[in-house]
Amino acid sequence: MTKPVFYGAGFPYLSLKSLPGRLIVLEGTDGVGRSTHIQLLRQWLESEGYAVSDTGLRRSQMTQPGLDAAKNGHTLGRITMSLFYATDFADRLENQIIPALKAGFIVLSDRYFYSIIARDVVRGADPQWARKVYGFALKPDLVLYLRANIPQLVSRIACGRGFDYWESGMDIRCADNLYDSFVVYQSRLIEQFDSMAEEFGFVTVDANRSIQPIFEELREHIRPIIE
Repeated sequence: MTKPVFYGAGFPYLSLKSLPGRLIVLEGTDGVGRSTHIQLLRQWLESEGYAVSDTGLRRSQMTQPGLDAAKNGHTLGRITMSLFYATDFADRLENQIIPALKAGFIVLSDRYFYSIIARDVVRGADPQWARKVYGFALKPDLVLYLRANIPQLVSRIACGRGFDYWESGMDIRCADNLYDSFVVYQSRLIEQFDSMAEEFGFVTVDANRSIQPIFEELREHIRPIIE
C-alpha cells in the first residue's frame, strides 16, 4: 500500500504518510466460504513468514455488544442500524486495520464496507448516500469477490448452520418463510455485489467449486500483491 488512498476525505485528524502493510479483502454473500478462506490464507501467509492480522464485521470492542443486542432485540430502525455498522467499521479501521498496516502486517478483512452498502441498499437506502457515508474508508490493495450461485448457497446453508433470520432478510419480509426469503434476499445481494465488482474493481472468483481450487486461485491473486 505504502501511500494511503481513501475513497473520500479519510480521517482528517490522522496524518498518514506511509502504510507499508497490505490490505486484502474477501467479499461475498452469506455462506460463500469467506471465513474458511480467511483462516486458510492466514495459515499460508504465516507459513511464508508474513505477519498477519484479520478482522471482520462486528469485531469492534466499542460497538459489537450494542450491535449484537440490537440485532437480537430488533430494536433499531434501518438508518440507525446502518450508521451503527458504519461506526463499527470506522472504529476497526482506525484502531485495528491502520495500526496493523503501519506495522507492516498483511491485513485480511472478512468483508469490508461493501457488504454494508449492499445490505443497506437492499433495505431501501439511497445508493449514493450509502457510498458517501464511507468516504473515510481506506482503499484496499485487493478485493477478492467470492461469488456462488443461489442453489450452491442454499445447499451449503441447509447442510451447515441452517437458515438465519438476518441472513434470510426476514426483517424486510422478502418472503413468509426462511428458505424463500433467503433465496430472494441473497439474490438481491448478489445483484449489488455484481454491480460493485465493476465499480470498485473487485477480482471475481468462482466460489461454486470445492475449497482447494478456490484457495489456490486466491493465493495466485495475492502473490503479486505481497511480493
